[in-house]
Amino acid sequence: MPIITKIQRLIFSFISLGAVLTCQAVSATVTVPLHTKKGMVVSANPLASEAGLLMLKKGGNAVDAAVATTFAISVVEPFSAGIGGGGFLLLHSAKTGEIKALDFRERAPIKATKNMYLDANGKVRPGASITGYLAVATPGTVAGMYEVHRRYGKLPWQEVVKPGIALAKNGFMISNRVSWRSFPAYEIRKQAILNNPAAKEIFTRNGEYYQPGEKLIQRDLGKTLEAIAENPQSFYTGKTAEILAADMAKNGGLITLEDLKAYKPIWRTPVCGNFRKAKICSMPPPSSGGVHLLEILNIIGDTDLQSLGWHHPDAIHLMIAAMKIAYSDRAKYLGDPDFVKVPVSELISPAYAQKRRQEINMNMATPSTEIKPGLKTSKFHESTETSHLNVVDVDRNAVSLTFTINLGFGAGIVTPGTGIALNNEMDDFSAAPGVPNAFGLVGNEANSVAPRKTPLSSMTPTIVTENNRLLIAVGAPGGSTIITQVLQIIVNVLEYKMDVGAAVFTPRIHHQWLPDELRVEAWGLDALTLADLRRRGHTIKETIPWGNGNAITVKEDGTLEGAADPRGDGSPRGY
Repeated sequence: MPIITKIQRLIFSFISLGAVLTCQAVSATVTVPLHTKKGMVVSANPLASEAGLLMLKKGGNAVDAAVATTFAISVVEPFSAGIGGGGFLLLHSAKTGEIKALDFRERAPIKATKNMYLDANGKVRPGASITGYLAVATPGTVAGMYEVHRRYGKLPWQEVVKPGIALAKNGFMISNRVSWRSFPAYEIRKQAILNNPAAKEIFTRNGEYYQPGEKLIQRDLGKTLEAIAENPQSFYTGKTAEILAADMAKNGGLITLEDLKAYKPIWRTPVCGNFRKAKICSMPPPSSGGVHLLEILNIIGDTDLQSLGWHHPDAIHLMIAAMKIAYSDRAKYLGDPDFVKVPVSELISPAYAQKRRQEINMNMATPSTEIKPGLKTSKFHESTETSHLNVVDVDRNAVSLTFTINLGFGAGIVTPGTGIALNNEMDDFSAAPGVPNAFGLVGNEANSVAPRKTPLSSMTPTIVTENNRLLIAVGAPGGSTIITQVLQIIVNVLEYKMDVGAAVFTPRIHHQWLPDELRVEAWGLDALTLADLRRRGHTIKETIPWGNGNAITVKEDGTLEGAADPRGDGSPRGY
């Protein structure tokens, strides 16, 4: 059996083991949103949310709180995100109504080559882009946080890094929910962790992971964060950079001091469109999230979903068809805009959406093989081990931020003496045109490896406004499901008028064109609805709940309403 198929089967076997228990746990959970007047932070971990809230109470703004929360997540969620990775950020200014987008995604090393993962016969070397030093792209989290704070933060830089330092040096209790929520990440990546002495020393004891209820202390990471607090450039030009580069050179990695010194975050223009009376702004390429979120919303168009009712078969069928069209376009057209021309304006235009809407047969599902990219001018993998946070401050400035190290525990390596778990973001490139990666997804030339190129992402940090007034800050982790998670939360709030707790709790659907199957949460749809969808030709796969989205909404009276996904361990904090 090919190694890739073995990995797929391992993942699905782990998911199946926990599916029944998890479905029961999530379906029994009632998500009661938090209401506050002044400021709010929602993240994937209560300790991180507390770190951000502390900054707001100290007089900091949304940027201060977001940076503090990000560094805290880097400590308390080492399996999903951290300073060894990168991500995207959207910032809403209450004063001007302007929305800005910051790309601090990881980039391919200067020595990276298009065929670096191929053997002498032109075949992809299994695992080379997933585990070990060749899988690592140049990290951007520290540079991104310093850049946004330098421009827009209020509190001293040392102050916003301080909570993360304390969590690393003093330790924190591992959550009871981490074991099931990240079960595949923990178990499938376990051997990689055990094979790396630095990672093994931090995350395991006697060959086993630290368990829920036990304290995890990361002293080396605490020292690294102290150096970053003193001088954020130490990560890229100082002692930390020298240690990272030396470890790479020693173990066959490609990242050099030149890569680290050259890394700069990029301010980009967000992609924006309209849905009902709201303006939706999200992340542009090299994320595919914003483009295809808007494309799907445009295809839904003025259809009155509310009168149909939540999860009516007609509404679901339309949404599935729109998802399939968008993901087929994603496979063809999306990549790093600094290297390839991405037809953003065409893909998010209402005229294009109307054209594609006319192709939808509302009585029967169109097979994915018959759905082609629609412009005249394959799929890319991103792990579920990602983290998202939202912040709204007293002035109604807002930050929506998603960041990651890709697969669980990234490349499975920690740079000795630093505590930094390094990403395996090179796996988000297409190793070879048409060749599936570990999750069976295929790519093309637009997302091929190139020096200093950014791999394609699904991350979709999103901000929704109406007449420049903030309505929603929203996002999610979850690989290729990120786009459809954010889509459904927005539709639940704007169209179905749900409170934010119901909007993030509601059962989800997902279709990504290939494979041609509708994924539904096993507790989500009633038997009659499922039968109707099968009659229309949908192949349905009922699965364990997925994703870990969170959101903050601003009510008409100015009250903040926030909720974290009951599928995860996060929680809102506010005052």
